[in-house]
Amino acid sequence: MKPFLDENFLLENNAATRLYHEYACDQPIYDYHCHLSPQDIADNRQFRDLAEIWLEGDHYKWRVMRAAGVDEKLITGNASGKEKYLAWAKVIPKTLGNPVFHWTHLELKRPFGLSNIILSQDTAEEVWEYCQARLMLPSFSAQGLMKQMNVRMVGTTDDPLDDLTHHRRIAENPDFDIEVRPTWRPDPVFKPELPGFANYIDALGSCTRINIYSFDDLTQALLIRLEYFAQHGCCSADHGIETVRFASCPSQKVLDDILQRRLAGDVLNDTDVACFSTAVQIWLGQQYARRGWVMQLHIGARRNNNQRAFQMLGANSGFDSIDDRPFAEPLAQLLSALNELDSLPKTILYTLNPAWNEVVATMCGNFQGGGIAGKMQFGSGWWFNDQLDGMKRQMEQLAQLGLISQFIGMLTDSRSFLSYTRHEYFRRLLCNTVGGWMNRGEIPADFALVGSMIKDICYNNARSYFSGKKNH
Repeated sequence: MKPFLDENFLLENNAATRLYHEYACDQPIYDYHCHLSPQDIADNRQFRDLAEIWLEGDHYKWRVMRAAGVDEKLITGNASGKEKYLAWAKVIPKTLGNPVFHWTHLELKRPFGLSNIILSQDTAEEVWEYCQARLMLPSFSAQGLMKQMNVRMVGTTDDPLDDLTHHRRIAENPDFDIEVRPTWRPDPVFKPELPGFANYIDALGSCTRINIYSFDDLTQALLIRLEYFAQHGCCSADHGIETVRFASCPSQKVLDDILQRRLAGDVLNDTDVACFSTAVQIWLGQQYARRGWVMQLHIGARRNNNQRAFQMLGANSGFDSIDDRPFAEPLAQLLSALNELDSLPKTILYTLNPAWNEVVATMCGNFQGGGIAGKMQFGSGWWFNDQLDGMKRQMEQLAQLGLISQFIGMLTDSRSFLSYTRHEYFRRLLCNTVGGWMNRGEIPADFALVGSMIKDICYNNARSYFSGKKNH
C-alpha cells in the first residue's frame, strides 16, 4: 500500500517517476489564465490567517462545505476567520475522493512544508499554529508565494474598463520580476441580453469620451481600450460563453438598429442577440489577430442556478454547474467566419462539459495551420474537470485526436495564491499518463525524446504561444 502524498504521489511506474522528477517538477510555472487580484499582487498582500489565504473566494471549498451541512455563516457569512477555518478542517475528512482533499494537503505540503498530517477537527489547532507563524514571513506574501512557487508569468482576468493601475504598479516595481499581464474579458459587450448591458455601454462611452449610438461608435470605443490594454502588456483575451451563437448580419444598419433598440430598453429576440454577439466577436477576433493576441473561449458553464443564493451572495459564489447545450455548429461557423477573413487568432477552446471533449478536440483540427504550431488549442481540464479523471481524459483525447506535444498545459483559473499546486497535480498526471505509454511499449523508452516533450508541455509551449507573434 502506497503512503498518501509521498514524493511519488500519482506516479504508478518507474517511467512516470523518472519523467516527473527529472523533467517536470522543476519547470517554472507559466500561469496564463487566473483570477488573482492584481491589487493583492501590487500591494504584496500579507495574509492575516489561513481563512484569508485559503477560503476567501474559493467556491470549490464552499460547495463541499455546503454539501457537508455547514451553515452559510461559516462559509460566506460574518463568522470570524478562525471559525470558518475550523469548520473547513472539520469537513476535510468527509472529502475523501473529492479533489479538494488532494489540493488541501498539497497546499499544506507546498508551500507550507507541512506533511505527514491529515487536516481534521483533531489536527486543526496544530495546523493553524504552524501555518500562522509562516504567514507572517515575507516569503508568504502574495509576491513571496509567487516567487516560492517559481512562477514566471501570470495572466489575470480584467474588465475592458479597468484602469490597470495595479498592473502598472507591478510592472514598475524593480524588486519584482514576475510578469503579470492583464487579460481582456469583454463579456459585457457581446452579451446584449444581459440586464446591465445599456449601463455598461454608457460607462464605456464615458471612459473613452465617445457617445455610443452606432456599431461604429462601439468599435471605436473598444479600439481605444484595446490599445490601452496593449500598452499595459496584454497579450490575451478571454470570452466566457454560456451559449455559443452565430448569425450573419445583413448590414451595418441592422447592427445600429439592434444596438439603439437595446440601449432604449427593448428586449431583443434570439436572432437579434445572435446577430449582435456574432458581429462583436468577429470584430474582436480580427483585432486580436492583428495584435498577435491569444483568444480564449470558455464554453459551457451554467451560471447562478440558485436564484435565491444569487440574490443574497452574487455571482461566483459556488452555484454554477455544467451545461449541456450543443455548440458545435455555431462554434464552427464563428471560427470559419474569422478564418475566411484571414483573421483567426491563436485560439484556446475550453469545454466545461467533458461529454464534448472530442467535439472540441476535433474542432481544433479543422482550423490548425498558418505556420503556427498548435495554433488551435484544446484547453486543459477546466473548473469541474481539473481533477484526476477530467485532466487525464482531456490529455488522452488530445493525444489521440491532435498533438499533445504542442499542448500549452495547465493553468490555475483560481483566485487563490495557494493554487499553484494545481500545476504539480497536472504534471504528475501528465507524467503518469505518458509514463504508462512508455511502460506498455506504446511509445519508445527514450527519455531524452519524451522528457523534452514533458518540459515543453509544462512550460516552453505556453511561453512561446503567448509571445505575441502575429498571424502574419
